[in-house]
Formats: sequence, C-alpha cells, structure tokens
Amino acid sequence: MKIGIDIMGGDNAPDANLRGAYLASKELSGSEKIVLVGDKDLAIKWFSSNNIDSSIFEYIHADEVIHMNEHATKAIRKKPNNSISVGFRALKSKEIDVFSSSGNSGAMLVGSMFSIGPIKGVIRPGITSVLPKENGGVGLILDVGVNADCKPDVLFQFAILGSLFAENVYNIKTPKVGLLNIGEEKGKGNLLTQATYQLLEDNEDINFIGNVEGRDLFNDKADVIVCDGFTGNVVLKLAESFYTLMKKKQLSDAYFDRFNYEIYGGTPVLGVDGNVLIGHGISNEHAVKNMLLLGKDLINSQLNSKIKTAFK
Repeated sequence: MKIGIDIMGGDNAPDANLRGAYLASKELSGSEKIVLVGDKDLAIKWFSSNNIDSSIFEYIHADEVIHMNEHATKAIRKKPNNSISVGFRALKSKEIDVFSSSGNSGAMLVGSMFSIGPIKGVIRPGITSVLPKENGGVGLILDVGVNADCKPDVLFQFAILGSLFAENVYNIKTPKVGLLNIGEEKGKGNLLTQATYQLLEDNEDINFIGNVEGRDLFNDKADVIVCDGFTGNVVLKLAESFYTLMKKKQLSDAYFDRFNYEIYGGTPVLGVDGNVLIGHGISNEHAVKNMLLLGKDLINSQLNSKIKTAFK
C-alpha cells in the first residue's frame, strides 16, 4: 500500500505535512508506506534537523509549488512539475494508491476531474463533511462546496455516493438518507428539492427517509444528508464555527470538541476514478496524520470499486 501526500501544500507546509507523515508512519504496518511528493532535498534536510530517519519514506520529487492564492488552471499550465500535478500523475500510473493534499483546493479539484476523471456514469463528483452526532456517532453531508448549482439527478447520485462512503468507510449499515429542506413534508422546498425527493423516493436501493431540516443535522434522524454545494458549504462553515467559538470563550465540551477539523483530517473526492483526499488549508500535523490514516481506510475499503459497480 502506497499512501501519497503533497508535502508542499497548505498554509503550514512543509513542516505540518512532514511531521504529520511521521506521526502517521508510527501507526502503519511494514507493508504500508507513505510516499512524499514534493521537494525531496528539502524533506530529507528537515528530517535530519529533527532527528527523524528519512529512509522510512519513499519520495517522488517535484520542484514546483502551486501556492494557495494562485489561480488553479493557470498555475497548472505554468508549473507542470508542481507537486499536485506530479502527485496526480503518480496516482494515475498507480505508483501510489491514494493522493492527498492540504494545498490549493482548486488545483486538487482540477486534477481530480482532468488527470483522473470521473467514474463512468457519475455526472458530478462531490465532497463530504462529517457531522458529529449527539449520540456519539457520525453522519455525512454532501456536497459541501464543489457543486454550488445542482440538478436533481446530481443530488440523487450524491445520495448513492454518500451511502457507499458511509457504509464502507464508517461502517454504517444501511445508512439513512435525508434530503436537506425547509420542512419535513413531501411537497416542501424549491423546484430542486421537490424533483430530487421524487427521484429518491422512487429508488429502492437507497434507504431514503424523506426531508430533514437544519435542526436534524446533528441528531440520529439521517446518516447521509444530501444538498447542493452552496447550501452544504454554508452548513460546513457554520459547524466549524462552533468549535472556534468554544475555544475563544475558553470553554471545553466533549461533544463540541468533536467539531475540531483535525480529528477528521480530510475529505475524499467521491466519484472520481482514484482515491483523492483534500485537507483543510490550515491543517496542522494532527490533521495531516488523520488524513493519511483516512487514506489507508479508503484503500482498504475498496470504495472506488464499489462505486464503479453501483454506477454500471
């Protein structure tokens, strides 16, 4: 197993990525190897200065970087040997089994769509966020930002992608799927949610439980909540603010501590023909470690193979 990471991406690169890779390596077996994509000499020098054995990692050298504030498409053209593009080439050629980065999210999405490409039958890949539940479990919401505008058939596919992810990675059996709406009744919502409701209701392969409201995000009513990326991103940023506000007020609560993004590390791009993980731009070493361990879980779950089967 080869777990690839872009060591040059993110606000805290390369330190957070290299330290996170080291922390993750201590939780992997001998057959599980972390592959560092980026400036090899810089990485080896950093490990040496921190008394870490650099030989425990494999390396794919890339001498260019796409910075966080750069336009993704333009930067990819101008910098063909950037760490993100090199990582995607390695994923496509199967040098690595998963590629992760906390770097430029636009470049990661461009690479996902055009270097790897969608799985046949998937209209629009999406990304998820974890919703901590009051009962100690977790739920998922998608999409949370890639697709600001959606059509009903795209939301329908999100329900399939989210269900497969919840079942195979988070071990939620027969996940309950809810459609985020402004009311529970079938006729509620705008034209998008009304049409999507009909598609979900008519499909027996999805455990659709109907509409859910904003107050249901963190209870046990649904395991997978489907919405367009505009709405999902608003929900995501709101949820992230809970943890930030608690810390600012110097309050500690076991439940709200679970809103800390570091715990979850990153999110997969669901529906592309390869294992791709996008981390938060401000990721520290703990978030990077958990992103790499999630990459291991993605590989072991064979999620992509199961998505391909579902979309045949």
